[in-house]
Formats: sequence, C-alpha cells, structure tokens
Amino acid sequence: MFHTIVVAVDGSEISMKALETAMHEAEVWDADLHLVYVVETSMFSSIPMDNTWEIIYSLLETEGKEVFEKARARAEQEELSIETHLRDGHAGNEILTLADEVGADLIIIGSRGKSNIDRLLLGSVSEHVVRNSSCTTMVVR
Repeated sequence: MFHTIVVAVDGSEISMKALETAMHEAEVWDADLHLVYVVETSMFSSIPMDNTWEIIYSLLETEGKEVFEKARARAEQEELSIETHLRDGHAGNEILTLADEVGADLIIIGSRGKSNIDRLLLGSVSEHVVRNSSCTTMVVR
C-alpha cells in the first residue's frame, strides 16, 4: 500500500518513536524510507546577523547529523536502508516539500517536538503537516 515513506526526526523521544513506526511500516510494505531533519531558521530571524546565527545553525546542523547516525545504526539492525535529508527553513513546509519531491505516499511525524514551547514559538509542525499534506499522514504519540 505504501511505497515511499517520509519520517520527520528531531532527536526527541517522540520523533524516535516515529522513526520506529516508520521502520516497521517500511518493512511491512517494502517501502523506501526517507528521514528529514529541519533546522528551523524562522526562529532566528531576530538574532543579529553576526556570527551568533552561524554558530547556532552549525550546532543544530551537527545535531541533525548525529540524529541521522543514530537512525542509520538503528535501521542497520533491521536491515533497512534509509535516505537522509537535512533541510533548513520552516519545518512543516520543508517536510511537505520533501514528501512531494520523493513522491511520498505516507508521512510519519511525532505529535510534538523537543519542547512544549515549540508550539508557542513555531506553531504546531505536526498540525501544519496534517492540514496541508496531500498524502496519508500518521501522527505518533
């Protein structure tokens, strides 16, 4: 039923549950699995354009790469291959754009990000994806 799955990860416990769910679905349907980590740049628009933004961006980019390494190790245990995508911008939009680019027929996302403040700062990424996705979307709690 599903051929291409996109799962959003941010290193949070809930996103790792989403990853586990995505790996299970990929195995069941023999689907391609794409992981996306988005460095949310919109929340830095008020930071002065000195090297502060570059340092923060670099730290978040490094975190994304570390999340991908953990995900790869976990996928190898299940003998699954994954493709990783590191993006920057509005998380919800980037997840949807990637889903369109790879022809995803399933998006899996956690119900919340790394902190409960995400909703106040950024709006709910999962809500944005659910409302605007053109394919089946699964929200993991």
